[in-house]
Amino acid sequence: MAEKLAPREKGFSEWYVDLVQKAKLADYSDVKGCMVIRPNGYAIWENMQRVLDKMFKDLGHKNAYFPLLIPESYLKKEAEHVEGFNPQLAVVTHAGGAKLEEPYVIRPTSETIINRSFAKWIQSYRDLPLLINQWANVMRWEMRTRLFLRTTEFLWQEGHTCHETEEDAEKETLQMLEVYRKFAEDYMAMPVMTGRKTESEKFAGALRTYSIEAMMQDKKALQAGTSHNLGQNFAKAFDTMFQGRDGKQHHVWQTSWGVSTRLIGGLIMTHSDDSGLIVPPRLAPTHVVIIPIAGKATDAEKTQVLEKSHALAADLKKAGLSVVVDDDDTKSPGWKYSEHELIGTCLRVELGPKDLAKGSCVMVRRDVKQKEFIPLDQAVGKAQEMLEQMQTSLFEKAKSFQEANTFEVNSYEEMKEKADAGFLLAHWNGDAKVEARIKEETGLTTRNRPFAQKQEAGKCVVTGEPSPGRIVFSKAY
Repeated sequence: MAEKLAPREKGFSEWYVDLVQKAKLADYSDVKGCMVIRPNGYAIWENMQRVLDKMFKDLGHKNAYFPLLIPESYLKKEAEHVEGFNPQLAVVTHAGGAKLEEPYVIRPTSETIINRSFAKWIQSYRDLPLLINQWANVMRWEMRTRLFLRTTEFLWQEGHTCHETEEDAEKETLQMLEVYRKFAEDYMAMPVMTGRKTESEKFAGALRTYSIEAMMQDKKALQAGTSHNLGQNFAKAFDTMFQGRDGKQHHVWQTSWGVSTRLIGGLIMTHSDDSGLIVPPRLAPTHVVIIPIAGKATDAEKTQVLEKSHALAADLKKAGLSVVVDDDDTKSPGWKYSEHELIGTCLRVELGPKDLAKGSCVMVRRDVKQKEFIPLDQAVGKAQEMLEQMQTSLFEKAKSFQEANTFEVNSYEEMKEKADAGFLLAHWNGDAKVEARIKEETGLTTRNRPFAQKQEAGKCVVTGEPSPGRIVFSKAY
């Protein structure tokens, strides 16, 4: 049989790492804190890239690529930025057998070096808006790592845009947050809360940061994407200016926004089970596996089953589905069932001589594991229907879970009691010192102030002082 996973109830973290490795999504490397993304995992990332890249381009963004190495002096130009990233920086001091005149930082993010180019490219308001995206790797020296969720090196996209006005920049910031929400919910089937981060949780160097926050099966939050209104901070540091419609020189208004391979971790922890990976069909590398079941069949029957299996695969592929025929006769059907459950194949089709005689096949959805007997002449349409049902069902299940584990709390004692219960909506006075105290005493952090939450004045659960409205607190990855 295929390898069994450590069950979730005996340790969610152990189950997660076990699944990532046994489903061949990623592995550890000899470089501390860095991972190897295996083909099964990279195929999911490629599908995420494909969808997001089209969403970006449909809004007018264009892809570019900027250097991996950033002169150390660039980061020092924006004080808040360098202070925020300094503990995580990896610095190159020697190259070509000699000490460098100026060290280079391996990019933790690219606002600084991209601004150096923007300052050269932008001359007039006619050059705006400038809408750039980069698919790249970045490095942040993490002390505590976990495959996909937090690694020293990871893959991501980072959008960087320049605008004439603050209003235009804010519109772009919120537009891209909505892109992330739509991607998370419509493709990942992962419900999220969208909202604004607190001052202490915002991106270093930004005016405002917005995020999408998802709830994992262990009720912890995962920050799945962020969008930042950078204001003019980086523009002023790098003299990124344009001649305005009034003939005067102005600094541009900027945004940046990004998601990373931690989305794969989010997908795993939102949907998967003790049998293995579950991937929403719209992002799945493999939609259908056809498993011929020959057993004690005659050679002629085996040939007939194989021919029909490949013919059905061809019809499914014509319908736009990704299909494999698992005809490895050294493995038993039961082993194959378990293996394809482990690696997250969405739909299993079983086909044997008895099925052919009846003109039917057996179909099993990965998430519900219920057998359905389907006429072969209806197999393609039924497969498409079952995959769409699976996509919808996964989102509805995750949404119900999030709603069932989201609570309003009205006192600090209640907050402490429910610290592990999920998303806690609590009044807070906006004081960063109180925010830090809550984190230290309970392990809870502010996630965002949700747009969907009606903001009504109340009293801070810790101090009793006035609060403008409720904000989400949760333990988080």
